[in-house]
Amino acid sequence: MIKRTIIYVLAMLCMQTLSAQSIYDIKVNNDEGQSVSLSDYKGKVLLIVNTATRCGFTPQYKELEALYQKYKGLGFEILDFPCNQFGQQAPGTIQEIHQFCMLNYDIHFPQFDKIDVNGEQEHPLYTWLKAQGGGGDIKWNFTKFLIGRDGKVIKRYESRDQVATIETDMQMEFNPVLNSIMARRSVRKYLDKPVEHEKLELIVRAGINAPSGSNRQPWIVRVVEDKKLISDVTEVYKQENAEQVKRDKDFKNMFRNAPNIICVCTPAKGGGELDAGLLGENIMLAAQSMGLGTCCLGGPVHFLTSNNKCKFFLERLDIPADYKLNYIIAIGYPDESPNAKPRDTSKVKFIISGKE
Repeated sequence: MIKRTIIYVLAMLCMQTLSAQSIYDIKVNNDEGQSVSLSDYKGKVLLIVNTATRCGFTPQYKELEALYQKYKGLGFEILDFPCNQFGQQAPGTIQEIHQFCMLNYDIHFPQFDKIDVNGEQEHPLYTWLKAQGGGGDIKWNFTKFLIGRDGKVIKRYESRDQVATIETDMQMEFNPVLNSIMARRSVRKYLDKPVEHEKLELIVRAGINAPSGSNRQPWIVRVVEDKKLISDVTEVYKQENAEQVKRDKDFKNMFRNAPNIICVCTPAKGGGELDAGLLGENIMLAAQSMGLGTCCLGGPVHFLTSNNKCKFFLERLDIPADYKLNYIIAIGYPDESPNAKPRDTSKVKFIISGKE
């Protein structure tokens, strides 16, 4: 009976850990033994590190403190979790550890109670970090996890990784342009809420300020705010694609359910595609910076231009005869937060003077 109870308790603890869908669901103990919710750090950039005071990497405290002082005013926190699992190099109480760090490195970032980062007693925080950040078990002291403002793991760093490398990656969060670039995802679920006209105006203005060869600006842009027009052309789509629509329980309209769309046109005889692509990227990044989601669509273009029943829609767009519809950007308030898909950095090569 006792054995069954222990198994049940362990199973429940495991389920609780797995149920932590966000880092903000996790609680930890501070250096005074008080329970603290990591939701207190929501919206901040976090660097979480397992430390030790008698390790060859202990001098990293000095670099970490310098990093903290440089960026804390921008919403950056270092969360220090001493761990005695590696060579017993974090002895003593958390109070003794804290006193050592203050006297030797004058740290000011928060330290939390000692924890295990591997094994049967590992803290749920590290179960979550390892699941999200990859790399399996923690290998040694001063392994670090960089967490973005959205609460997701950006990158894991091993003990020997330079703090300067971490700072470079942090720029993706603190530089607003880089942040918008790295945060943008293709959104395919939107709230049933139209984008304000003023925001659409700003976004399109950002679009037409994209680079253009010889300033030719070989594009025509049409912003559709007419809900009925989108609904009417969607009815045609539903008639022609009844089975496909039936399989999609969330189907609202043919533009990934977005409440608004931006149609980009290029010369009918060809050319201008590069310029139009740059325009579209500006539009999507501007939308991201304003809390909006986007998705670049090609499928609806083929349907609209190949089906005579959609003629009314194209006529309403008032596209000049010497232009054609090239692509459509769905835009709206996102109703999902998709994870980033991996990018193949091996396709990038730097040609450096004097090196192969």
